[in-house]
Amino acid sequence: MAKQLDYHTIHEIFRRFQEAEPEPKGELEHVNAYTLLVAVALSAQATDVGVNKATRALFAQVDTPQKMLDLGEEGLIEHIKTIGLFRNKAKNVMKLSRILVEEYGGEVPSSRAALQGLPGVGRKTANVVLNMWFRYPAQAVDTHIFRVGNRTGLAAGKTVEAVERAIEDNVPVEYAQHAHHWLILHGRYICVARKPKCGACPIRDLCPFEDKTQ
Repeated sequence: MAKQLDYHTIHEIFRRFQEAEPEPKGELEHVNAYTLLVAVALSAQATDVGVNKATRALFAQVDTPQKMLDLGEEGLIEHIKTIGLFRNKAKNVMKLSRILVEEYGGEVPSSRAALQGLPGVGRKTANVVLNMWFRYPAQAVDTHIFRVGNRTGLAAGKTVEAVERAIEDNVPVEYAQHAHHWLILHGRYICVARKPKCGACPIRDLCPFEDKTQ
């Protein structure tokens, strides 16, 4: 774990991220807050590509909690059976859909506590929805962000919660909205787990990682 970087270095890193990709986007396909919530819940221990392939036809016909309840659990399973843990995820999607209909008028709530109260929705999923749909600068820490945060010293921490706090505490506010997307994309395509692509890294000169590749 690298030492936490100073303010000026962090500012320059995010300036470069912004210059390269001014409006980074999440890669999960969705049409509204509800389909985003479902997509993120389905993406646990699965790839965005795999989830998108499974949900494309689903979201074309099901874009509200009530339509999901009308489809039914077996109907949902038919769409998502290529995704890992699909049976358990289908159960949770049906349960959360019923709660949304009965307690929230079919709308997705915009508080972290309310979102985390839904079956199958953890803090990371809640933060993704808050960030991507409600434009709140929540930081959803996945394995990519945890690795990049610690490897670079951008957000050092021994736990996911610690890395989340480090991002919130240390990233300049003008970059907070897109911070988690820049970090995810950097970890997914450049700062990969094995053999990071340091030769193509835009922040190579600012990164303290000792085992840099060419």
